[in-house]
Amino acid sequence: MSACATARATDPTRTKNIHQSPSPPPPPNGRFRIAGADLSASIAVFLIALPLSLGIALATGAPLQAGLVAAAVGGLVAGRLGGSPLQVSGPAAGLTVVTADLIHRYGWRTTCAITVLAGVAQLGLGCLRVARTALAVSPAIVHGMLAGIGVTIAVAQLHIVLGGTPESSVLDNLRALPAQVAGPHPAAVSVGVLTLTLLLLWPRVPGRAGRLLRSVPAALVAVAGATAVASLTGLTVPRVELPSWSSHALAGLPEGPVLGIAAAVLTTTLVCSVQSLLGAVAVDKLVSARPGLTTRVGRSDLDRELLGQGTANVVSGALGGLPVAGVAVRSSANVNAGAVSRNSTLLHGVLVVAAALLMVPLLELIPLAALAALVMSVGIQMVSLHHIRTVTRHREVLVYVVTTLGVVLFGVLQGVILGVAVAVAVAMHRLARTRITHEEKEGAHHVHVRGQLTFLAVPRLSRALHLVPHGTRAVVRLDGSFMDHAAYESLQDWQKTHTAQGGTVELTDRRTGVRDSAHDDGSRPAEGVTTPNGTSTRTGPETDPDADTTSHAGTTAPARPTTPGPDAAPNTPPTACRCRPWTPWRNHHCAHPPSARPTTHPADTGTTTGTGTGAGTGAGAETTDTPTAPGTPTTHTPTTPTTPTTPAAPSTPRSSASASEPSSVQQLARGISAFQRDTAPLVRGELARLAREGQRPSQLFLTCADSRLVTSMITSSGPGDLFVVRNVGNLVPPPGRESGDDSVAAAIEYAVEVLKVRSITVCGHSGCGAMQALLSSEPGGARTPLTRWLRHGRPSVARMADEGRPWARLSGRAPADAVEQLCLTNVVQQLEHLRAHESVARALRDGALELHGMYFHVGEAQAYLLAGAGGSEVFDHVEAAERPR
Repeated sequence: MSACATARATDPTRTKNIHQSPSPPPPPNGRFRIAGADLSASIAVFLIALPLSLGIALATGAPLQAGLVAAAVGGLVAGRLGGSPLQVSGPAAGLTVVTADLIHRYGWRTTCAITVLAGVAQLGLGCLRVARTALAVSPAIVHGMLAGIGVTIAVAQLHIVLGGTPESSVLDNLRALPAQVAGPHPAAVSVGVLTLTLLLLWPRVPGRAGRLLRSVPAALVAVAGATAVASLTGLTVPRVELPSWSSHALAGLPEGPVLGIAAAVLTTTLVCSVQSLLGAVAVDKLVSARPGLTTRVGRSDLDRELLGQGTANVVSGALGGLPVAGVAVRSSANVNAGAVSRNSTLLHGVLVVAAALLMVPLLELIPLAALAALVMSVGIQMVSLHHIRTVTRHREVLVYVVTTLGVVLFGVLQGVILGVAVAVAVAMHRLARTRITHEEKEGAHHVHVRGQLTFLAVPRLSRALHLVPHGTRAVVRLDGSFMDHAAYESLQDWQKTHTAQGGTVELTDRRTGVRDSAHDDGSRPAEGVTTPNGTSTRTGPETDPDADTTSHAGTTAPARPTTPGPDAAPNTPPTACRCRPWTPWRNHHCAHPPSARPTTHPADTGTTTGTGTGAGTGAGAETTDTPTAPGTPTTHTPTTPTTPTTPAAPSTPRSSASASEPSSVQQLARGISAFQRDTAPLVRGELARLAREGQRPSQLFLTCADSRLVTSMITSSGPGDLFVVRNVGNLVPPPGRESGDDSVAAAIEYAVEVLKVRSITVCGHSGCGAMQALLSSEPGGARTPLTRWLRHGRPSVARMADEGRPWARLSGRAPADAVEQLCLTNVVQQLEHLRAHESVARALRDGALELHGMYFHVGEAQAYLLAGAGGSEVFDHVEAAERPR
């Protein structure tokens, strides 16, 4: 190592210069720009919103202009202030029944006042940040509410299609329907049938021409086609009437009983909020599944969405508009049309305003029967067969049916309350309903428990268990997923008594068969059953099958019947391994007894200093295991300090290991087998989705090949999250030179150009063997593949020795030694190499990419991030965040 590098390591008084931050500052705000995709999407949404807004206003009995006002306010106000960038708001079919009932009871001006008050209530809920709570409503209740509203809409609009006038309630409409069918209005029926036919057939036009035609919304084609036919043939049918805006009715003071007004405000707030929040979540799913997404679209902020919807309702009600909510049809059309920002929603609102002011003569040609047929089709679609199949599969049919009938017969608020009551009753029934049977077969007594084991089932459980004679073999099968304290103690007390009297007990579950047995010792509940101390006995990401759990009765039992590791009894087979994937890590020391473990190759690990800050083992250093508690990573300390040298062959041949140590093939096969048994069932669904959709990682993670760096563990990431490139020393060769490397450059280009990653992280680590080799290598040494590769790290050594540059350092302390100083400097230098790649430089200029530097201290298990402000080369300590409640 050069003298200048050593002097720098001990000089804390140097002045730090300011250099460019790894991540460039955001581009300055320029003039307002609209993407072409947003412009085309706004037109598509406008063409859908215009006829639907008029139709929903017709269905509620409100002035038709109120639908246009709500559509404009939803686009401009909710679109600008809401938390879901691509959700389109306006008059929603789900609010039709509520609004129609309010207009019938209190009149239009009071209904507008109720809309204003509902908006104020939404603002209050948004300020309280309770938006996520609204998503706790059972999906069966939401689907049932929408289905009931859909039935109500369809039955009412059928009267208009037949040329009549709807009644105020569903039952009245059903009673009047036979007479209406017996005496229809031929012209209205013809217009309605034509509208429905175009709605049905337009999306199914085949061929290339069909693909072009389908770009025009079916709703617009149906209404426009029916209007054209009615006008050309001279049909006498009722048409849209838009009075002058000067006579448009605005909100007035609410008039009516206080309790009635309060209930109306509560109902409007509930329906608007739930529909908007569920719509925002659905839009996020549509955006994430959209193929070819090149522009980042942020996820919905539900509290902000609630504030935006509340503001829109205040404005819409004050201007004499219908209540506003997020609309699924228009939102899905916005996403599918390729919108990339909230500008599409705002532009659709501008187009609605323009149409309301300039297209009045054209709008007044539309037959009411065409609008009624359009809204009737929307109501029919709200009774979704997919939703019915879903609630059937989850055994929620009763909740769905009760909610639907309650909305149809009594109203939206009453129907939702009935649905909530039934959902709570069903949940309590499932929790309390437990079937316990006892039978004797094949020389064993079988006790079968179906359902959850709570204190309510303890008397029946005790009766069944006491039917098992002393000294016999008993099999207890638990088909539930929860066991409370009382049931747990009852089962444990009986088990201890039964085994003490010479009997045996086997605990099983329906998924895995026999999971545990006991003779004279205690045992645990079957795998998959949650015990009173909050610990699930099922092996998976949340549990450690190696750790021992102690029951309330003081009996210790293994969490899974596996062969013990090296800390078990002397008669344990030496090749046994109790390590499991996705559990607290034990470094697989059970497969490598300390006396037989081969010496590690110095190129793979670093050195461990006596201060505990460097980490890793030095080249050729012997290591000893420090005893640790189960589930804690075992640390190594060198018994003989050594000076870092260039990589050399291991001092102890690997073949000198104990004969009892399993071969590498056995270890590989055993690891794969454990994955297939324990982990594959947990990740199969997610991996199947990734296999279908392809990878869409958000960042490129470039780090060292050191075996101690587990990128998924450090970043808490899973399959599909990171595009990882690993090499010795986390080096990024500069492009366009003799020293370039096509492998790393190809990975960078693919990540930036094809995968469209939004960030690249270069991660170094403590005790890096490559950095040690760089410091200790001598010029003119042997030209091996490793030394040729390490030449890409020489700019980092030169940077560290440059007196005119600031030191890269850790926040709060100086580097422990020259190796750690070079590890930090190397991260900063490789970020500069990264910026030299053409694809990276172009993405940085466009503001589509960020660069980050990271340092991971192995011995401390602590990550540091390179500060992005001020250009200082300081790695800040990353604090542990609180677990979300």
